[in-house]
Amino acid sequence: MTNSTITATIDKILNQTEKSILTDISGELSNSHQKLDDSVSKLEAEYDKIIADGKKEADKIEKQIVGGADIEARNKQLLALESSVNRVFTTALEQITNSDRNSDYANLINSLLEESTQILGTTEVKVFTNSKDRDTVQSALSRFPGSELSSETIDCIGGVKIESKVGSMKFDNTIDAKIDRLKPLIRKEIASKFGVNE
Repeated sequence: MTNSTITATIDKILNQTEKSILTDISGELSNSHQKLDDSVSKLEAEYDKIIADGKKEADKIEKQIVGGADIEARNKQLLALESSVNRVFTTALEQITNSDRNSDYANLINSLLEESTQILGTTEVKVFTNSKDRDTVQSALSRFPGSELSSETIDCIGGVKIESKVGSMKFDNTIDAKIDRLKPLIRKEIASKFGVNE
């Protein structure tokens, strides 16, 4: 073989190899572009999912923070309300404790005795009171036949405790007990006026 034939054969082989390589490279480039396009859409979908999940989590955390703040604010309102109600009751109790045992107070004792005997359904009762109210209660008992004042005194702001003479029924109608019974109702009324739900 001559040099020119060898050269022509080599050139032909090189051209075919170059075309084959260029075709392969072009195919691989096209495949790479397709894979890249597929990856981009998958990445975008994954990115959108991450953003949506993040937003849901952020909304959840925001609701927890707002809910926690609402509960904390409500608790502070309730504590302020409780403190105010307690101050009012303390002041009222001091005023009642230091009030004169005048005719208005005697009328109060009469109504407490009347209410108590009606609840027990008898005037045959033993009446207990504090040392400060003994005289007022003693004079009121004349209106309740069969009743008697106990020699024992009780610790209270004022008012009476009564029990049937057989001791089977008792009723505490002291001012202390009345206030304890009314306190939740008064607290609820005050809370509703200030828009605080207990």
